[in-house]
Amino acid sequence: MRGWFLPVAVLLGFIFLYAPIISLVVFSFNDSRLVTVWGGFSTRWYGELLNDRQIMGAAWVSLKVAFFSATLATVIGTLGAFVLTRFSRFTGRLLLTGMITAPLVMPEVITGLSLLLLFISMELTLGWPAGRGMVTVIIAHTTFCAAFVAVIAQSRLRSMDESLEEAARDLGAGPVRVFFDVTLPVIAPALVSGWLLAFTLSLDDLVIASFVTGPGASTLPMVIFSKVRLGVSPDVNALATIIIGFVFVAVLAAGWLMRKQMSKGL
Repeated sequence: MRGWFLPVAVLLGFIFLYAPIISLVVFSFNDSRLVTVWGGFSTRWYGELLNDRQIMGAAWVSLKVAFFSATLATVIGTLGAFVLTRFSRFTGRLLLTGMITAPLVMPEVITGLSLLLLFISMELTLGWPAGRGMVTVIIAHTTFCAAFVAVIAQSRLRSMDESLEEAARDLGAGPVRVFFDVTLPVIAPALVSGWLLAFTLSLDDLVIASFVTGPGASTLPMVIFSKVRLGVSPDVNALATIIIGFVFVAVLAAGWLMRKQMSKGL
């Protein structure tokens, strides 16, 4: 029984997880306008997707938001991880650790609502940000993406051989030069993985962006959700297939970098 139970369980698990995704990809090549009726193989919906200005505009907004959010999250997450690993004996370390990792377990509805109230209060008291749009979405995405980057960077810094930094300091290098010449190159693969993960999370977010965005800054998941509420159209299947392919490549790249890093034992 043990011989066939495990393969069958694994197969059923994969079917349960990926059958909906596979069916979506298959029907994205459906020539029929009815998404549940197969009308033959066609790539017409991919061509019509490129002519949809609303979707292409939302895709461009999502890419810009994801790029800037991932970049800011990588910088902030790396600094937080560096402080927690290299300056481990200071008052408030436990509080700082909790503040950095809290977004990992915080419900997105709570995060989105709290950020919305914060932006409204800042606008009333400081006059900035004036309204809500791409800037507020970038700030919101940076807050929760930085937590993921910090966890990855912190794990890498803890496994790093600190004698390399000590040797650089013994040779007369200052703290800034040690960080950029020794520490940063060693942890670079982990930071790239963290950036890719943050980029994917930002690109995929719907709930938080719905709270903090404004007119003219609708992200791609928001446009897809609004279209799906009126009925699933074949061009949405084509768009979802493109996103799945993009996320799949990003996850593979992040996994490859992490595996390469672990194989080197750094």
